[in-house]
Amino acid sequence: MFSQAAPDGSKCALGVYTDDPPPVGERPAGMVWIPGGEFSMGSNNPKFSDARPWHRVRLSGFWIAKTPVTNDQFARFVNATHYVTVAERKPSPKDFPGAPPDKLVAGSLVFTPPAHPVELNDDSQWWRYQPGANWRHPEGPRTSIAGKGDYPVVQIAYEDAQAYAKWAGKRLPTEAQFEFAERGGLDCKQFAWGSQFEPHGKPMANTYHGHFPDKSTAKHNDPTTTPVGSFPANGYGLYDMSGNVWEWTSDWYRADYYQQLSTAGPVAIDPKGPADSYDPQEPGVAKHSVRGGSFLCTDQFCSRYEVGGRGQTEPSSSANHIGFRVAL
Repeated sequence: MFSQAAPDGSKCALGVYTDDPPPVGERPAGMVWIPGGEFSMGSNNPKFSDARPWHRVRLSGFWIAKTPVTNDQFARFVNATHYVTVAERKPSPKDFPGAPPDKLVAGSLVFTPPAHPVELNDDSQWWRYQPGANWRHPEGPRTSIAGKGDYPVVQIAYEDAQAYAKWAGKRLPTEAQFEFAERGGLDCKQFAWGSQFEPHGKPMANTYHGHFPDKSTAKHNDPTTTPVGSFPANGYGLYDMSGNVWEWTSDWYRADYYQQLSTAGPVAIDPKGPADSYDPQEPGVAKHSVRGGSFLCTDQFCSRYEVGGRGQTEPSSSANHIGFRVAL
């Protein structure tokens, strides 16, 4: 069996896949059946300390959506339920003690490129809190999703994703399910499509190009989302598993979770994530795992469009590069 040594001494080994058929019944629209299997989960990128060591995971078969949830899909949910997203709600004074009342306005985070190169140790240099930013107005009140029904919905907090999934009779994928699906049957590869970032010069995902964060090659220096399915599908027929938008998973985030799994036994079976959250960068802030990277990921700062790369976000946070997809 082929194996690839990781810096910490663990190994990535080829997966073992089942041919389990999908459950008998109607095929869920827009979803792909992922047969169960066993694979090596993690990464050997030395920058991804929270994605090591490699560890074996065995999953039962599951359904997962072909694409992230789109604006049109989310609009149908809102029209049916009159749901109000977190970004559309006025923040409560009890959650922000001491904040001036005039600052407690509904809004969300929007990427705003600085006018000049900056050190990459403070992301507040390229994020701003924008009053009026929400899923209908991703970059603020003067922006719109008109004509963008097939773009991934963004400015979605964890609670919003959960509410949609419940309404749709589905759920969020676990972190293990997301990675297994993202790999598309390719084991021990750096990317969901293989070992080269742009094979034969062909872009395979919506990621950041240019000098991060001040000078993007995007039109008007405005990197943004692309319609779902704009780039090739992976081996399972899934789109945008890497790049475009970060996607919520159901797991709490712990930076040391993979270490816990690797010492708990030879194989983790259908892991549901840790019981609590721990991010050493912000020890007192509970966070959920997000996966896949986004249109802002680049090897200059965040290359977590690589398979195995993990992200973490506080559940009430939203931004114009965070969306989700559903599983079943």
